Amino acid sequence: MTAVREVLPENRYGRSADQHADRRLKIIGSVLGAVLLGVVGWIGYDYVTGQTISAEVIKRKVVSDERVDVHLEVRKDKDAEGYCTLRAQQEDGSDVARKDFRFDDRTDRIDRVLSLRTTSRATSVELLGCTEDGGAAR
Repeated sequence: MTAVREVLPENRYGRSADQHADRRLKIIGSVLGAVLLGVVGWIGYDYVTGQTISAEVIKRKVVSDERVDVHLEVRKDKDAEGYCTLRAQQEDGSDVARKDFRFDDRTDRIDRVLSLRTTSRATSVELLGCTEDGGAAR
């Protein structure tokens, strides 16, 4: 004998427990996704607007085995004071010079050519970061 199994008609008696759980998970996932997107946006906005000092190495010139000249541009608030740290490296990646450039000028843009004395020939110069007096490195 063959047993005939009777299945209830689909959607006749309301949603199943699985459909309720799926809908609930979709709502929770959407809310958590929106909160995460808001947090990432807020952190990005705070990072961009919170920077009072930014700097950039415009160009560098290796003058000799013991010196490299660096053209540095600093953009900041007029009243901001602090320093930027530069590092020169040789071809194998080891440091050959490190210098802190202090700025106290009451201007919003500083454009200077700095000389770094090196222990051997430099092949690259890198801006490590800038720090405002009383603040953290940026």
